[in-house]
Amino acid sequence: MTTDDQRELARLLPAPAERELPPGRHRHHRELLLSAVDGDRSRARRRLMRPPVLLPLAASAVAAAVLVTVLPGTHPQDDGAARIRVAAPGTAHGATALLDRLATVALTVHVGPVREDQYVYTRSKATTTAHIKPVKAGPLKEREDWRSQDSRPTRDGGFFREDGTYMPIHNSGPTPAGINRPTYGWLASLPTDPDALYQRIRKETMPIKGLDFDQAVFDTFGNLLRDTVMPPRMQAAFYKAAAKIPGVVELADGADADGRHGLAIAREDHDRDQRTEWVFDKGNLTFLGQRTYLTKTSEWGEAGTLVWANAILERAVVDKPSRMP
Repeated sequence: MTTDDQRELARLLPAPAERELPPGRHRHHRELLLSAVDGDRSRARRRLMRPPVLLPLAASAVAAAVLVTVLPGTHPQDDGAARIRVAAPGTAHGATALLDRLATVALTVHVGPVREDQYVYTRSKATTTAHIKPVKAGPLKEREDWRSQDSRPTRDGGFFREDGTYMPIHNSGPTPAGINRPTYGWLASLPTDPDALYQRIRKETMPIKGLDFDQAVFDTFGNLLRDTVMPPRMQAAFYKAAAKIPGVVELADGADADGRHGLAIAREDHDRDQRTEWVFDKGNLTFLGQRTYLTKTSEWGEAGTLVWANAILERAVVDKPSRMP
């Protein structure tokens, strides 16, 4: 970034915050709920802090290094009070078949190399938290991110804009490209053999006390399939590797935070009685978003209560932060 670029961006930014941006800002409310301490039970839960990973979009969502993908939303999510119908679990065979289809589509899409001096732009919506226990998801909030693709160790993660205000994204320390800061270059360096890739992601997934490890692996894959771009062969390998996660099933219908319906790849965390879905367009298999909801009625709320959801509305590769596609 040139000095003139830095000055231009500085004019847009407010005074630096006294504390760093928490990792996974969009997932903050969901993680707060999942990790809330239940003082009436012996089963203590510490706060769930997932690494601030990003992830690439689904097949056919990008076509070139400067391609813009706009996903029009319909039927916006309400204030979170509506219930989701808890469908019977699908099958692992169905999940494998859908993930194979996603992998096939990924191989047909051209994604040019993303340079280290470029940024991945994402415009998304996510639910806020209206109430923690019992859970109630609040209104949607829109956010834009410009994520740095520099593979060198750095605290500079890029910038985000929320409510019209730009803020820097800080890493907790000099962080190289990796599972905690996945850049196009790092993703391109991973093995494309599905078995080897699955073992690599399992090895690098951080175990979280009180969380089923296979669910943590599923969440890591979901993070790595959402917010950035990767080479077609690597994206195809990710879909095939995800089929190896125990408990992964296909659902005939899911919906993102913007109300767009599609096919879903899902996994249920039976320890927390929550199901997380990755939602894909039924026509072109574009990645639409994610949602998590309760599958059983408990002190946390009624079965079908939405815990968290997001929707990816637009993504592109740009040359500078604050630049629009």
